Amino acid sequence: MSSKIGKPQSLKDEGKRTIKDVFGEEDGDEYHGNQGQAVKKSKRFDPSDLKPDSPPLPPPTAVGPAELSKMQIKNLMEITKRQIEERKRQIQIPIPQPTPAPSFAPPPDASPLAGQPLQLAKDAIEKARKAAELQAKIVQQFSTKSDLFQTIQSIAPGYAVNKPTADHQKPKSVILDKEGRIVDASGKAIQMTRRMPTLKANITAKKVEQYKIEKVDDNVENKTFFDPRVSATPTARNRRGFKFHEQGKFERVAQQLRAKEKLERLKNEIASVAQKTGISSATKIAMLVPQNESLKDDAIPDIEWWDSLILPNEKYNDLESIESGELDFRGITKLIEHPPAVKLPDEQVESLTSRVYLTKKERKRIRRQKRKEIEVEKQEKVRLGLIAPPEPKVKLSNLMRVLGNEAIQDPTKVEAHVRKQMVQRQRGHEAANAARKLTPEQKREKKLRKLKDDINTGCHVSVYRVYSLSNQSKRYKVDANAQQFLLTGCVIMFKDINLVIVEGGPKSLKKYKRLMLHRIKWNEDVIAKQDNNKSEERRNKCIPIWEGEVKEKSFNDWRFKSFTSEIAAREHLKKYGVEHYWDLALSMSIIGEEDN
Repeated sequence: MSSKIGKPQSLKDEGKRTIKDVFGEEDGDEYHGNQGQAVKKSKRFDPSDLKPDSPPLPPPTAVGPAELSKMQIKNLMEITKRQIEERKRQIQIPIPQPTPAPSFAPPPDASPLAGQPLQLAKDAIEKARKAAELQAKIVQQFSTKSDLFQTIQSIAPGYAVNKPTADHQKPKSVILDKEGRIVDASGKAIQMTRRMPTLKANITAKKVEQYKIEKVDDNVENKTFFDPRVSATPTARNRRGFKFHEQGKFERVAQQLRAKEKLERLKNEIASVAQKTGISSATKIAMLVPQNESLKDDAIPDIEWWDSLILPNEKYNDLESIESGELDFRGITKLIEHPPAVKLPDEQVESLTSRVYLTKKERKRIRRQKRKEIEVEKQEKVRLGLIAPPEPKVKLSNLMRVLGNEAIQDPTKVEAHVRKQMVQRQRGHEAANAARKLTPEQKREKKLRKLKDDINTGCHVSVYRVYSLSNQSKRYKVDANAQQFLLTGCVIMFKDINLVIVEGGPKSLKKYKRLMLHRIKWNEDVIAKQDNNKSEERRNKCIPIWEGEVKEKSFNDWRFKSFTSEIAAREHLKKYGVEHYWDLALSMSIIGEEDN
């Protein structure tokens, strides 16, 4: 059961309003109120009021003060002035009488304003003035746009716009009078507006002129505030100007320096020549004069002047003591003086710089740059017309791309022409190679030069021991290769100790080592060895004994020597100071036999 108690239905329906009560029925012109009475609904507008030929309404205008004519404004001003004068008379303040102005009959519509307060009149005048200024501004804006007058007239036919005349649009004509002033057509002077500078530099210059500092009186001693203890500094720094040298000044200085240097060089040359020929010493002796000038030509001096420089006491009596060894000549010794050579001051000393070796990549880059410069120079000559342009390099691969239509018209002829060019290029390439090729004589000289340069790098020595050199062909190879490589040394042949000593450069010895240890097949020969009435057979062999670098060569040529005894072989090597090579080889042979 609900706790709310509802109102009776009659009370609920009594205060309700339906939508029909508020807005009425859609189709009917009447609606029924609360009491059921029919009420007439008023229509908002009557369609019969519309006329088909009625003109369009004017556009809405802004609500503002009504426009006043000039006559109304003048009448308002006269009324205001009279009210002000009456107010002043009441305060009893004497005022000057204004000049009489023409009186106008007040219009019938101005009489009601006479009794209004002064404040309302001032407000009306202010509103009228603002309206007049606004209208003048609108007219001025429309004066530049003449095409808008027709649009305004079509929109608002009743709106009047004062169209500017042609006289106002045209600029005023001005002339210059006799005094140079600008005047108009009536002769009245016109003040033209001065154009202000727009650039920053002109504005700055104008400001500098305006705020230019006046010069201070230099005579400050006359003033009362002058203090002599304080040093006066200038107000502004004086700007230094350009100081140009005279024309030809430095040319004259250069000529003087060149002449001075030339004179010094000439003096040094004369001095060096005189020193070599002995003229300088003779000149010095000739310049010596006797100290005693009082002597006459016929008088005999005690000692000649040239001897006075040598004798210690300047007397000939000293000769006996000099011969006996008691005294010595002045400046005369058994030594020979060799003065050091003095270098000329203008002689340039050659700077000793170490040689720079380029890498393979740098050498390639330099070669590429040189070839590029040659090609550019060739193109410049072709462009200037000094040489004929080269023919296009045509190959079978680029035949169609280079020749184009010609290859299509007669391909057989074009192919023959291309093959002919290829043969010509091949022959030119081979001819260039043949021209650069060295002759046999040049090749021989080049090889000898390389071998001599190899020897200059240092002296290297190699010592080999061969069991047997009985084979004629192998002995010839050892001899011929040593001579071809310009090696020095000797070959000592004694039984199974055949010693090969070679001296030369590192490259030559490297090739000779390959010959001795690899190229010659020593093991092909079989050697018969007799020991204690027993014969044994063994293979021939080459053994390296020693190799290294020495200070200088011991041999001057290449020779073969055969000996019957060990003592004779050692004595031969002792002549060259290399007997230790024999001792080393002999000891190694004894050790090898014991091992076997």
